[in-house]
Amino acid sequence: MEFSVKSGSPEKQRSACIVVGVYEPRRLSAVAEQLDKISEGYISNLLRRGDLEGKSGQMLLLHHVPNILSERVLLVGCGKERELDERQYKQIIAKTISTLNETGSMEAVCFLSELHVKGRDTYWKVRQAVETTQDSLYVFDQLKSKKDETRRPLRKMVFNVPTRRDLTIGEKAVEHGLAIATGSKLSKDVSNMPPNICTPQYLADQAQALCQLSSKVSVEVLGPEELAKLGMNSYLAVGRGSVNGPRMSVINYRGADNDSAPVVLVGKGLTFDSGGISIKPGEAMDEMKYDMCGAASVLGTIRAVLQLELPINLVVVLAAAENMPDANAYRPGDILTTMSGQTVEVLNTDAEGRLVLCDALTYVERFDPDVVIDVATLTGACIVALGKHATGLLSNHNPLAHEILNASDQSGDRAWRLPLWDDYQDQLESPFADFTNLGGRAAGTITAACFLSRFTRKYNWAHLDIAGTAWRSGGKDKGATGRPVPMLTQFLINRVNQQQDS
Repeated sequence: MEFSVKSGSPEKQRSACIVVGVYEPRRLSAVAEQLDKISEGYISNLLRRGDLEGKSGQMLLLHHVPNILSERVLLVGCGKERELDERQYKQIIAKTISTLNETGSMEAVCFLSELHVKGRDTYWKVRQAVETTQDSLYVFDQLKSKKDETRRPLRKMVFNVPTRRDLTIGEKAVEHGLAIATGSKLSKDVSNMPPNICTPQYLADQAQALCQLSSKVSVEVLGPEELAKLGMNSYLAVGRGSVNGPRMSVINYRGADNDSAPVVLVGKGLTFDSGGISIKPGEAMDEMKYDMCGAASVLGTIRAVLQLELPINLVVVLAAAENMPDANAYRPGDILTTMSGQTVEVLNTDAEGRLVLCDALTYVERFDPDVVIDVATLTGACIVALGKHATGLLSNHNPLAHEILNASDQSGDRAWRLPLWDDYQDQLESPFADFTNLGGRAAGTITAACFLSRFTRKYNWAHLDIAGTAWRSGGKDKGATGRPVPMLTQFLINRVNQQQDS
């Protein structure tokens, strides 16, 4: 898919299709008014006849509009002008792309990027249009013997900006949007792979493939022997019941000076989570292939960083394992000695992600990180708390939490901060070990983060619980979302901008 920006009058556009907005009730946008005037009232006559009300998401495709150079004009309902917000804007773009892809318009000039969206500028509107377009066209069909192919798919989109002065910022928006879409696609592709293909070794292979994209990337893969030498007994225990042994992939990107402390991203990579001995119910267990979406998202984020060639030092850790029941599997009641030396009593083998992450979080101390962010499909409690709309954010450092929330707002990839008060730590008490791996039903997302916080005292750290946002369940829309690649990439872009400004 090819994207570009231009600044031009609608009447001068010679394209397969030109896209303009219509507000409710039957009120033309400024660009649509220009086309109406050129067509001598052709469009307004159609609206008066009741062909389109302008309700959000309504579509009306016109052919051979008088005096218009483009072959088609697509009128897009945008709802009430004063109520057009970012959520509605993205929905409108997605519906527009779906319609264009079905009409045989292989290219289009889109003026929706000129619509007024509350609190959002041209950069945001163009970038979101690019990301939403790529997301709308995404299909995971690698494993289908017969693929559904669009006869004349959409191949080129031009987004119009109000003035020539907006071209530079529009081009930057396209560049950023494409990089984030590329990273999100990698994240989705890896996440959607079935667990018989996407094993811990498969994730390691995906990490090593990044070396072909940049000479600034190096990758080290640690297998069971290396993990054992490091004393990562907690990590190893989780993978003991599987024939697919654990792999921890450490990706090092050196985009800045050697003396610049790296940002570290750690992704939970449970390529399948049966629950182990504390086995999960059978319903929707197939979706436990998505328990590696944290690893997939940090992999997608570094892919976006490579495309943008950001001048930043970044370490990405894919903490991959498979949690299966077996005669060799770890059990409820086991006590594990972590890499940090702290001991953990296992109350439930389905609270396994934190047992992998705790050793990975201890391991990354060696990089003297500026900040560490871990990303994990960690708790069903996060879905209860926040649903499928927001990622849960917990942190031991207020400035870092604020940075992430700002990036979340800018990217439209929303997060919500939950407390990490010491009051919750008591729920992890154990009579037999330093603490347990389970804090009970109450505040499950928070107590899981409290567990991780005991391994992150030597650096500034944030935890993103993406259990609700990493994938969509059931039906034809089932699949990985690629979140939080947009948020994390925006966070890193902001860090680069701050360094350059200072």
